[in-house]
Amino acid sequence: MNDYLVRGMSMDGFVKVVAIRSTEIVRRGAQIQGTTPNATAAFGRALTAASMMGNMQKVENGSMTMQIKGGGPIGSITCVSDAVGNVRGYVVEPKVPLVEKFPGKLDVGATVGTDGTLTIIRDLQMKEPYIGSVELVSGEIGDDVTAYFAQSEQTPTACALGVLVDTDCSVKVAGGYLIQLLPGAPDETIDAVEAGIKRAGAVTKMLDAGMTPEDILGQVCGELGVVFMETTEVSYKCYCSRERVEAALISLGKKELAEIAAEGKTFPVECQFCDTVYEFTPDDIRKLIENS
Repeated sequence: MNDYLVRGMSMDGFVKVVAIRSTEIVRRGAQIQGTTPNATAAFGRALTAASMMGNMQKVENGSMTMQIKGGGPIGSITCVSDAVGNVRGYVVEPKVPLVEKFPGKLDVGATVGTDGTLTIIRDLQMKEPYIGSVELVSGEIGDDVTAYFAQSEQTPTACALGVLVDTDCSVKVAGGYLIQLLPGAPDETIDAVEAGIKRAGAVTKMLDAGMTPEDILGQVCGELGVVFMETTEVSYKCYCSRERVEAALISLGKKELAEIAAEGKTFPVECQFCDTVYEFTPDDIRKLIENS
């Protein structure tokens, strides 16, 4: 089943909602990075949140970058989403030791850490990108995204994320949702949302039970009802190319390129976001020097 996200609004018009099935995205990201279970859970949550937040921009050719640096053993997490919600990312240290809150429950907060920040960089195709940063709340990522929206964008938000890692270390299910209150939301709407979030419970349990993103939003919105407005397929997608790698190599400068060419060996360049390797022979490097 392909991953997808669905967007909608409560029937009273005061609540924006989005939910995603990101199982294949997280599987692909974990495969590329070679993550251990704790890193898979943390990285997967970040990929899931980044996909939903990227899709929210609605700026053609725009992008959104999420950087999480919490001082934990994973080092840092970087995820980049396009305006559709296709996402890619990498972690500094994918081989994180197993840490559990209790048997069967991975401790994502301990993996990420809380001594640091969550930073969002929105490229809205303007002169300068918008950059917002908040101190990490728990390192669980969902709480931290909630805090980001409250502090940097002044939007009351609830973010729930989940990655269920199976006993064989594979990704069984992954997904999440974002709920945002619009200005003027009455107390009864706020109370209904809070009750719905409590009633819905953990995202992984809902996904593992076979619930779709639509089902999850229906459960969370409850008596408010939800009108679905858009459904979009999303995937793990990297935009690397040989041309981009060539541009990066040229930026090293002629002196360093000449040293690489002088070694007389094929020079491999691996994309940090995917498993593509671009190979450059000494002649290729010399041509870059001529063109730089």
